[in-house]
Amino acid sequence: MSNVVKQRARSDAGKAYALVAPALVVLAIVIGYPIVRAIWLSFQANRHLDPATGVFVDGGFAGLDNYLYWIQNRCMSPAGTVGDCPPGVLATDFWPALGITLFFTVVTVSLEAVLGMVMALIMNHPSRLRSLVRAAVLIPWAIPTAVTAKLWQFMFAPNGIVNSLLGQSIAWTTDPWAARIAVIIADVWKTTPFVALLILAGLQMVPKDVYEAARVDGASAWQTFTRITLPLIRPTLMVAILFRTLDALRMYDLPVIMISGSSNSPTATISQLVVEDMRQNNFNSASALSTLIFLLIFTVAFLLVRFAGADVGGEETRSRRERRIEKRKAKKAAKSAKETVEVAR
Repeated sequence: MSNVVKQRARSDAGKAYALVAPALVVLAIVIGYPIVRAIWLSFQANRHLDPATGVFVDGGFAGLDNYLYWIQNRCMSPAGTVGDCPPGVLATDFWPALGITLFFTVVTVSLEAVLGMVMALIMNHPSRLRSLVRAAVLIPWAIPTAVTAKLWQFMFAPNGIVNSLLGQSIAWTTDPWAARIAVIIADVWKTTPFVALLILAGLQMVPKDVYEAARVDGASAWQTFTRITLPLIRPTLMVAILFRTLDALRMYDLPVIMISGSSNSPTATISQLVVEDMRQNNFNSASALSTLIFLLIFTVAFLLVRFAGADVGGEETRSRRERRIEKRKAKKAAKSAKETVEVAR
């Protein structure tokens, strides 16, 4: 009997692999090949003009020069080699752009997580207008990013509605910190509904009897939220934070359309440096920077999934779930023992 079960399981597994294989092949072509190609190009020198022949030639193997070009703020010579910048030549803006990217990521994701939680709690509350509220919340997220950027650009113009409401003349598109705040406001306005919808899905999975038990025990609203709601939706919340973090690290179109596409812009991100380098036909150094961005995003995703508990698969692993249950039982037992001792005294 056991052999029959094993054979049936193997047959089902084989069918599953056969059904998934076409999708894996497409992913390997669409995603895998560009990644491998970019990594290979990152170790090649840029094409340059050969003074002897007057034609463009391949640069050959460059080692880590393209990576050092960004990390050590070096310059590219006409011969396609990387070295120290001559007097009067500016180096790359990698570190300032990386700092701005991380700043945008931390601030926007934090604000979107808090505001998204508030919006999700409101949408989860029973009401006759709940469906209307959910539809209204989706509007900013449904608007294309380019349209959102132009919309907020008009609002942050010198004679725009923002300055009119504030009664001040703030240079939102030229002042460095004002421009960054403007981009953050636009990004939070657009993507908070996405976070709210993900959190709302987690809230709807919480059993109602848990809240009823908490109400019978006399738990306050804050205790119910911190000890029941938040722990139960934590995997969903971490998935929302993961998705938004990965998206924020790749931010490009919003600051480019709203402020400027130049690498000298106060809102220039690392993605802007890649595009600008490609426009100058420096495809190999641009590939190196793209690889660095890929490694950064992969590292952040790994840390969030591995240590922060982001449940990407849709359900927690069994061992992690069992550990959380045992931990809660231990806390409950310790609390009961403490209450017993106090009563005995």
